[in-house]
Amino acid sequence: MTESAMKNNFLLPLLFAVLALAPTSVAAPDPNFHIFLCFGQSNMEGGGPLLEGERTVDPRFQVLADFDTPARNRKMGEWYDAIPPLTRRTRGISMMDYFGRTMIANLPKKYRVGVVKLGVSGTRIELWDKDAFRAYLDSLPPDGQWKKPIANEYDSNPYEYLVKLAKIAQRSGVIKGILIHQGESNFEDQEWPTKVKKIYGDLMHDLNLDPKEVTLLAGEVVNADQNGEKANANVIMKNLPGTLPNSHVISSAGVPANRDRLHFTADGQREMGRRYAEKMLGLMGYKATEPKEPYVKRAASATTEPAASVSAKP
Repeated sequence: MTESAMKNNFLLPLLFAVLALAPTSVAAPDPNFHIFLCFGQSNMEGGGPLLEGERTVDPRFQVLADFDTPARNRKMGEWYDAIPPLTRRTRGISMMDYFGRTMIANLPKKYRVGVVKLGVSGTRIELWDKDAFRAYLDSLPPDGQWKKPIANEYDSNPYEYLVKLAKIAQRSGVIKGILIHQGESNFEDQEWPTKVKKIYGDLMHDLNLDPKEVTLLAGEVVNADQNGEKANANVIMKNLPGTLPNSHVISSAGVPANRDRLHFTADGQREMGRRYAEKMLGLMGYKATEPKEPYVKRAASATTEPAASVSAKP
């Protein structure tokens, strides 16, 4: 064997060993990709009819696919341009569409916005509590059994499904906020703020997040000024910031509702999304100037005054 061949026989195994031990290069999360976890009940799901101009979106606004959706060529856990509907269950526009659209319209071009969105109609906040959801589902009355199959789509544990998607999202960007729209089903529950605080704390722990860096925004249900059937939830909701630091309530004053007095119209969905974004942008030091006009005419006190108490049906 030649001297050169002997050197190769010695060096090649050594090279392979070094390569095997070398760490795999993985791209770090982009600090300018701001991710928001969004969950709640039917108003979070949305579903109002789309306008033609809403079938396109700035690619800086992204959505993490919640399920495999072959009809749209989407795979669970991958990012896509946030063309509505955002989730598999949603059939139209949602408030989170206009949260993201308003955010990117007013942020510097270097920023991207991503949403992780889940919703289960008609359910109490307990559904999102990892320690209480099973007892809640097991205690549903006969006329509430329809909620179980929807919850079961999320691997029978909506909270863990949200955490699973959130951990995937963290590989790409940084979680900056949690947006919830829930309360109709807890409209007489004075403990709602405490229950939200518990879920928020679980998310901070399970996702290794710093509460000082992650704001929670809670949107009011259909307002008393629109004869909201569950508007008393807003009276309870106003106590959230005093219970959970770094949380804010988004007013629904003046936002139009459907005749059921429970769900926002499509324009109401757009307006609520804009209001979520206005608050988040303000906390980041920016002002929402686009779109130039709100989708509905707001009362002068819409962003500052809590809803008045009303008597609501059980």
